[in-house]
Amino acid sequence: MVLGGVLIVAGGLKIGNPADSVVAVRAYELLPEQVATAAGYGLPIVEVVVGVLLIVGLMTRVAAVIAALLMFAFVFGIAWAWAHGLRIDCGCFGGGGQLGAGQEPTYLVDILRDFGLVLLGAWIVRFPPGRFALDRPLGLAGAEHLLDEEENGDEQGRPGEVGA
Repeated sequence: MVLGGVLIVAGGLKIGNPADSVVAVRAYELLPEQVATAAGYGLPIVEVVVGVLLIVGLMTRVAAVIAALLMFAFVFGIAWAWAHGLRIDCGCFGGGGQLGAGQEPTYLVDILRDFGLVLLGAWIVRFPPGRFALDRPLGLAGAEHLLDEEENGDEQGRPGEVGA
């Protein structure tokens, strides 16, 4: 829920003003201008869609892989900006671009936050979707939840009895 919520908020804050998102992506000086423009327009949409998928538990593992890769890309981009002496706002929650006079970058905080979100994405990929995830009734959860239910006796209603 945390990772999905962060993505929805981050994308939602950017989606209403895509020009700022483009400025933020270009400020990293990492991508060619046309690619940065496309990323600036597309990123907020991807963030919101992936966030919603995680919240409702639909295609959970795929969404978690995409979310973790996004967060890793953000960690890389912020580290790149820091290493190259750029003085920019990460643009993570809207805004972005060059920092004004007297403003200091928060690269370490941004990197630690996003790395924590990478770990959350990995956690979601590793463990089966929750009880209320849409993946379960749609049969997208994989076989792990069936094994979990059998081991816990949930399938037959008798604790500890497997495969009866």
